[in-house]
Amino acid sequence: MKAHDGMYIGGEWRVAAGTDTIAVVNPADEQVIAHVPAGVAEDVDAAVFAAHEAFPAWAATPPAERAARIAALRDVLVARKDEIAETVTAELGAPLQFSQMVHAGVPILVAGSYAELAASYAFEEKVGNSTVYAEPVGVVGAITPWNYPLHQIVAKVAPALAAGCTVVLKPAEDTPLTAQLFAEAVHEAGIPAGVFNLVTGLGPVAGQALAGHPGVDLVSFTGSTAVGKQIGATAGAAVKRVALELGGKSANVILPSADLAKAVGVGVANVMGNSGQTCSAWTRMLVHTSQYDEAVALAAEAAAKYGDRIGPLVNAKQHTRVRGYIEKGVAEGARLVAGGPEAPREQGYFVSPTVFADVTPEMTIAQEEIFGPVVSIIRYEDEDEALRIANGTVYGLAGAVWAADDAEAVAFARRMDTGQVDINGGRFNPLAPFGGYKQSGVGRELGAHGLSEYLQTKSLQF
Repeated sequence: MKAHDGMYIGGEWRVAAGTDTIAVVNPADEQVIAHVPAGVAEDVDAAVFAAHEAFPAWAATPPAERAARIAALRDVLVARKDEIAETVTAELGAPLQFSQMVHAGVPILVAGSYAELAASYAFEEKVGNSTVYAEPVGVVGAITPWNYPLHQIVAKVAPALAAGCTVVLKPAEDTPLTAQLFAEAVHEAGIPAGVFNLVTGLGPVAGQALAGHPGVDLVSFTGSTAVGKQIGATAGAAVKRVALELGGKSANVILPSADLAKAVGVGVANVMGNSGQTCSAWTRMLVHTSQYDEAVALAAEAAAKYGDRIGPLVNAKQHTRVRGYIEKGVAEGARLVAGGPEAPREQGYFVSPTVFADVTPEMTIAQEEIFGPVVSIIRYEDEDEALRIANGTVYGLAGAVWAADDAEAVAFARRMDTGQVDINGGRFNPLAPFGGYKQSGVGRELGAHGLSEYLQTKSLQF
């Protein structure tokens, strides 16, 4: 697609208030592929004003009509799925097949789920002598990350529109072309002017202006815990609602009765997907001491098979950061059994699929979110120790448990302090709520729980 040199505000592409631009770089070859406007506070003001003006009519639109518009948006995404995949591959670096299956495919599922929910959700209910209404919060400021650029947009915009809210989106500066493509799809789907608005720009400028804007009623942010804390503080000072999906350090717990080869293989694949740039990736593999050596060998073998099959990291900063974590792991005494800090290619922000053994729970690589293709294998002696290790970080976003039968795995998973757990390789469900405990966030995305984030309640007593 050709990059737009303006902002999508009030149903049209408008000239940006400032003259600065952001270079979009292909991380596979480090070449600049486009420039987009670097939005400033004036652009955010214009977008919030457009959203505010459009809100009353959109909120009053019957849910069935809102559902029809979201379904139309889903259909446009289907029609343009190849272009979406190619765009994500160009600016994120994900292999094209992964972009087609995940980066283009998952948002289509999510958009479709909200088209159905908008038409079926109970926006009104009787409770004794009261009628309780679920009403849209108002103008939503959505700030999305680069790691799943379209999915994160759809996971915020679709439920917000289904609820009757209007939206101003500030996407990550590394992947703005996907956001511009989404704005084109919104326009093509016939969503009324001002209901969705796009401002590209830098986080500390456009993102901060959006988070602190007095005309924004709810801020929905996905990204690092550090930035999430700043946004939460800004919103809290204004008594403004927030939905925060933040970092993770998820545990992949393999109980002794599990199919070890399958659990290790799927676990490594989970981390290597999207080059490890997934907040819910199971980066800590917990294995019973009786199976530890075998698990290490299986993990090293599985990682070696990926080699050139994974894409680069998104930018030079992430490339340096992840390699630094690998060096830190070696320095603290972990044992490299696959990969390492050396760049596997002369060009591009590539990191070798890396597996560490002899990792202890207190090591930096076992505590901090690395956001790269790095697996840490940790030994445990019994289930109580496994649980202490699994719960022993500030995060609680996701995880996995493997056992001979689901009941055994569920019993362990119920004791984990985390928002979502895959049982014996459970499949993605676009209707299941996703979000974290502890410092992994506030609120939930996807399904009816995701829709409810954008609603507020009013009761009438009779």
